[in-house]
Amino acid sequence: MHILIVHQAFAALDEAGGTRHVEMARYLVARGHQVTIISSPVSYLTGKSRQQKTAWVDRSQPEPGITILRTYTYAALHKSFVHRVFSFLSFMLSSFLVGLGVRHVDLVWGTSPPIFQGVTAWLLARLKGVPFLFEIRDLWPAFAIAVGVLKNPLIIRMSLWLEKFLYRRADRVMVNSPGYVDHVTQRGARWVELVPNGVDPEMFPAVPGPNPFRQANHLDGRFVVLYAGAHGLSNDLEIVLQSADLLRDQPHILFALVGDGKEKAALQAYAREHQLSNVAFFPPVPKTKMASVLAAADACLAILKPIELYKTTYPNKVFDYLAAGKPVVLAIDGEIRKVVDQAGAGVFAQPGDPQALAQAVRTLASDPQAAQRMGAAGRAYVSVHFNRAVLSDQLALLLEEMRRVHA
Repeated sequence: MHILIVHQAFAALDEAGGTRHVEMARYLVARGHQVTIISSPVSYLTGKSRQQKTAWVDRSQPEPGITILRTYTYAALHKSFVHRVFSFLSFMLSSFLVGLGVRHVDLVWGTSPPIFQGVTAWLLARLKGVPFLFEIRDLWPAFAIAVGVLKNPLIIRMSLWLEKFLYRRADRVMVNSPGYVDHVTQRGARWVELVPNGVDPEMFPAVPGPNPFRQANHLDGRFVVLYAGAHGLSNDLEIVLQSADLLRDQPHILFALVGDGKEKAALQAYAREHQLSNVAFFPPVPKTKMASVLAAADACLAILKPIELYKTTYPNKVFDYLAAGKPVVLAIDGEIRKVVDQAGAGVFAQPGDPQALAQAVRTLASDPQAAQRMGAAGRAYVSVHFNRAVLSDQLALLLEEMRRVHA
């Protein structure tokens, strides 16, 4: 079966960002399928193009069975909301035109956000006469409305209409968190499948001896609380800096923020202004190097703004943290808290509360052995319950069934 994925924010293993799709593509290829991915050359994390010169399409085949087509995208993701929309719309158009030329497709897999590429995937599926799988990674536009990014009433109405349009026309709607099922069902999804976020534990092996990331950045002797991921509005990283301010009396504790995003410059300015010597910023790291970075941590941090809808999420980074055997400082309530609690793998801090976050970090730093036990428990739990190989088999069965039903 030839599967066409339309995913603007797709990240390969040698790039920073979520790699759910490339990992699952590799499993599908191992099962005998062929995968073509239409994506953008512009990094969703940094907002910068991966290419030195603008091209209509850049074709690569990183390994047999997987083809990546990077199509022209307006490179201004982080300038403003208007520029961001232009970036989404440019990819929607270019991916559609390039997708028309992809031959012998058996299924089209679209993913949101951004939701606009869902239109491309739906239209390509209909024109090619093949089933359309619509994957929901975030509840857009609901999250954008809740965080205040979407404010214009007309745009909100149009976005809500588009969301329902795509849910109703998808042959299957796939969600990566159980918290999303009710939302998509209430808005018209006819058949919903849960294939949750997970992790390949083998990507995070235990490596004895000195850690190169700690040595290179002079972190030996520090209790490192590491955050890895986007530095955006939703991530609420100013709360982390406020917590660092409250922990000045614990100079051995260091917050290491790895990644990039629209808010990073403002966060760095805040840290300089408040002379936060217990905060260090690092550039984004590709998945192939993330094991070494996470191994340098004593605890790992996951945080989102205290918005009710964020209780529905299954953040990718938490599964990576658990697979790396690190205790989680979790400032996100809801579905992902259930996972961490069931695993016995971390400490919860009320979202939006810097004092609660500081106390959670104090608790772990005061008992490193307990922190290590939590980390080991988390790795054992995700290896059984959220193993990428098992979830990819589940996905493959779903895709194969969709093809049979449509034939």
